[in-house]
Amino acid sequence: MWLSKVLSVICCTAVCAALDPEDVTSSFIREVDTTIPMVTTTPYEPPVPTVERLSFWLDVFPSEKVELGCNVDGSSDWTFTWYRNAEKLQDIDPNLSASGSKLTVTATTTTYSGSYSCKGHHKTRPDVTTETSAPVQLTVYPNPPKPTLTRSSKFNTMFPGESVTFTCKVDASSGWSYLWYHNNTEIQTSDPNFRVDINHSKSGQYHCKAKRGNSPFFTEVSEATTLQVSEPPVPTVERLSSWLDVFPSEKVELGCNVDGSSDWTFTWYRNAEKLQDIDPNLSASGSKLTVTATTTTYSESYSCKGHHKTRPDVTTETSAPVQLTVYPNPPKPTLTRSSKFNTMFPGESVTFTCKVDASSGWSYLWYHNNTEIQTSDPNFRVDINHSKSGQYHCKAKRGKSPFFTEVSEATTLQVSDPPKPFLKLLSPWMDVFENETVEFSCGVESDDWMITWYRNEKEVQSEEDPNVETMDSSLNITSVTQACQGRYSCKAELYLRKVISEFSNTADLRVYGNTPKPTVSKGPTLNPMYVGETVTFTCKVIVSSGWEYQWYGNGVQTTTGETISIPLSLSNQGKYWCLAYREIPVPSLKLITPWLDVFPTESVKLSCEMNDNSDWIYKWSKDGNEVQADTFASFDSKGATLSISSASAAHTGHYTCKGQLGQRSVSSRFSSTRNLTVYDEKPTVLLQQDPEYNVMFPGESVSFSCHINVSTGWEYLFYQDRKPLNASGNKYPISSVDITHLGSYKCEAKRGSGQNYFTIVSEAIGLEVEENKPKPSMTQQPDVDKVYTGESVSFECTVEASSGWVYHWLKDGTPLPINNRTFSITDANLSNSGNYSCMATRDKTYNTQHSERRSLRVSEIPVPSLKRITPWLDVFPTEGVKLSCGIDGSSDWTYTWFRNGQLVKKDEVLSFGSDAATLSISSASASQRGQYSCSAQLKSRSVSSNSSSETILKVYVKRGTHTAFLSDRSQAVGLEVKERPKANIILLTGWSEVFSTDSLVLQCEMPKSQDLWNYTWFKEGRQINHLISEKHTVTPQNNTEQSLYTCQGIRSGRPSYSKCSESFTTKNLLLKRRVLLSISGLIFFGIIAVLLGCIVLRVFRKPDDGDDKPEETELFLTMAQLKERDDAPCPMVQYITDAELNYAPKEGEENGTICSETPLPITSHEDQAVTIESSGTTENNGGLVSFKQ
Repeated sequence: MWLSKVLSVICCTAVCAALDPEDVTSSFIREVDTTIPMVTTTPYEPPVPTVERLSFWLDVFPSEKVELGCNVDGSSDWTFTWYRNAEKLQDIDPNLSASGSKLTVTATTTTYSGSYSCKGHHKTRPDVTTETSAPVQLTVYPNPPKPTLTRSSKFNTMFPGESVTFTCKVDASSGWSYLWYHNNTEIQTSDPNFRVDINHSKSGQYHCKAKRGNSPFFTEVSEATTLQVSEPPVPTVERLSSWLDVFPSEKVELGCNVDGSSDWTFTWYRNAEKLQDIDPNLSASGSKLTVTATTTTYSESYSCKGHHKTRPDVTTETSAPVQLTVYPNPPKPTLTRSSKFNTMFPGESVTFTCKVDASSGWSYLWYHNNTEIQTSDPNFRVDINHSKSGQYHCKAKRGKSPFFTEVSEATTLQVSDPPKPFLKLLSPWMDVFENETVEFSCGVESDDWMITWYRNEKEVQSEEDPNVETMDSSLNITSVTQACQGRYSCKAELYLRKVISEFSNTADLRVYGNTPKPTVSKGPTLNPMYVGETVTFTCKVIVSSGWEYQWYGNGVQTTTGETISIPLSLSNQGKYWCLAYREIPVPSLKLITPWLDVFPTESVKLSCEMNDNSDWIYKWSKDGNEVQADTFASFDSKGATLSISSASAAHTGHYTCKGQLGQRSVSSRFSSTRNLTVYDEKPTVLLQQDPEYNVMFPGESVSFSCHINVSTGWEYLFYQDRKPLNASGNKYPISSVDITHLGSYKCEAKRGSGQNYFTIVSEAIGLEVEENKPKPSMTQQPDVDKVYTGESVSFECTVEASSGWVYHWLKDGTPLPINNRTFSITDANLSNSGNYSCMATRDKTYNTQHSERRSLRVSEIPVPSLKRITPWLDVFPTEGVKLSCGIDGSSDWTYTWFRNGQLVKKDEVLSFGSDAATLSISSASASQRGQYSCSAQLKSRSVSSNSSSETILKVYVKRGTHTAFLSDRSQAVGLEVKERPKANIILLTGWSEVFSTDSLVLQCEMPKSQDLWNYTWFKEGRQINHLISEKHTVTPQNNTEQSLYTCQGIRSGRPSYSKCSESFTTKNLLLKRRVLLSISGLIFFGIIAVLLGCIVLRVFRKPDDGDDKPEETELFLTMAQLKERDDAPCPMVQYITDAELNYAPKEGEENGTICSETPLPITSHEDQAVTIESSGTTENNGGLVSFKQ
């Protein structure tokens, strides 16, 4: 028995050592009850195997492998058969590989999708087969998945300093790690989210793909997304006003624009310094800056910077500056006129030009004698009549609230009728006979007039009658004929101005056909007469007047007079007759050279002649001095011709001549005077273009005229680019201009029959010819497609090429009765909507193309819509309220708020959003109660809407003495709070496997839970990555520290996670169990050996012969005795307690928990033998259980 006690002590010591986590045996020895429990055997059903996924996923793609394991309570005593969709798998499929308890499926096609299950067959007990396990569903997708690549920012273009997060997601299956690529270069990250901090190097294409597994399976490549990175756009400062150089009190509106986007707010700068809000003359609203230029200090450069509304990290660079110029004083226009003549005549025209040299955008106001003229053009043409005389002045204006310049200096327009010329007879009589000489003069106050002579109101052509000479203001008929009879008059003409006077007074010239014969009468008529008597003879010519009479008696010239008296004597007898005459004939000075105003080196010829005979010789006089022949002056044989071969200033003077009868001492009176003028230098000619357009267009007509203001007799020569042109007279007309007429035009004049005399060549006039018709450009102010009723709109039509245009306006193709360059609509209404265009004409024959059409849409001013953002408008004190005011989602308006008809201003609790489109009350009070409405104002123009409909805001206030107004109590809501389930770790490696394995299998489970859980494992408090299985294998060789392990359950439902399990220590656990089993086996077989020895001794021992021998005291009780006694102590009571025998603890509860392995029983030879049929026994209330046969 002592041997049994020793063995029991050793066994208990080993058990305690195995169960003690610190490997320290308790120093206290407890008494052990000597009663040994009965061991019972209970039949049990074979366990049902479970299919475990050894891979991380059960939904796979072609070429991926899946490993499944079949497990029967962690035992290795089984072989397995696999099934798919309840059909046994065949070994001939190369894509299905079963090894031990593991099945490997290579999912090449979708046919491998299905339900996989297994069945166990005991290795040593061939008749033992388990039921089929619960199936596991394997899904095989037909094609590799394609990840979806998204980005956190939807902006097409990103700016440096921003960030964007790309997300790569594979919707099918799980367990993916991700590969990222930028411009086909792999990025070192595997997260599904990839953040990019933007700079220029990050621009380009991004794509991703995913992989999983040890021999990784790759998805397809995602669609690429392009990340465009650029610098924030540089804003531009636009002038919303028409000018940037202004005058005191004018306003300038500047706009800051970032690619036409409304997503920006702006900061304004003047001379690179941020504008301050304290300047009342600078008003910034949205993208618009209004500058009221009160002084020249606002002459600065203005710029702006943009800040993105929804992307706070984005700020643009500063725009290019715009220079604003403020002049110190209002400008004074300059008024000029096209004609420099002091006096104008009816039928002429003059053009006034009003010009403001500073700035632009002016329209002009014209005044005649302080009465405004209805035109706004800078040029004002006046067709002269007497009503147009007086003073003219102008001023200019611009802008909607117009700014006016000072008034120009006045200019006076004097209008008078052309002077009436006076005709004077220079010869003594108006009734003449053939071959007599008649001379007229026509006088005008000014020397600038040219005289045209008329006979019977028909112009006298000196070229057609050699006896008629016209020179300056005189008409000389050297030898009168019957054709010269008639009524003579003259007109004066300003040739360059095309002004012609009325007819002068008239003079009637009568020409008799025959030489008159005087009649002689005698008185008394007695015949004969006697000596001493007196006879009177009278000689009379009854036609004309101015006669003188010469008497002849018996052929001898006696006396003169109309009447003579002769005292008679016998010597007086004879025949008496008379002859009438009108003084001695006066020679006629004629021009052989057709002109008497000549230029240096020109030649001049004059002739002097009598009409009656050729016996006269002639002498010449200049300015009262006789002309002598010299180097340049010569005479013919009788002096009848004076020739000056090369005129000079010395030859200037008044020339006359007289005749003398060669055989008689009879001299005539001097002839009429001819004034010879010799100019100092060659004349210049003036080339003029009519019309005076800089640019001509095909089909138009133009003419060039060449003028010389001095002398006559000129023949004109025209040139185009030095090429002579064939012209007649002083004009070269072009009836239809084409591109061949492009060039430079000049002219010159010549005269003279022998040696031509040429003038200086004129200044050139360039004729520019455009191939195509011009197209006017049309501008609109304000430059918008839509205006609102009541607004003013102005259009301006401009033909940049050439001048002289008259403008015509059309609406929807229908002409409008407007011929100004500008067309204004002062109070727009809906009928003004339409398509507007313009065209221009000139000379009433040439039309330009039509301009581009501008569509004008006139709309009623919209009424804003007031909406509540806060869902309720009856609120309590301190609650917040938010209202919005808007027009069709437009950002072109700013808003004004009203409460009970009064303007609402912001304060500590009331504020406005951008453009005042929202009204926010942060803490409502009774003062905020009332009817709210809003109105809208257009940002860019002075357009205001009507007020919106009203919305009533109610604010409840406290009642009585209570500090707050309380509502009724609400219904109660029950809240049930449960503790999260706690995970538990059990050890699956059984006692029977301690010598056959090097690993410990831990299992995490959720007690009393029917839900499907995944598990997360922790080692020393740190998560074990990529491990979501319910089992975890610990290999002591690979884990020398034998750490503390915990686990936690996770799932998709609620609760989504459990409490962590108690920690499980694996330190030397496998070694301890091996030691315990070795010692227990040794004790067990030692006891068996002792029992067998006792039995043998009992059977074969011979009884003593001496029965009376006193009975020997037994040191040890037999097993039967022990059973019969209740007070007999158990030999292992110090080592095994009743609690340890009756309670089967769970494995894994070491460090204060009781091992779940069944303690080895102690049996006696009287007990029924229990045959241990397999090492695969299971625990059942501390007893051994055999499998049912």
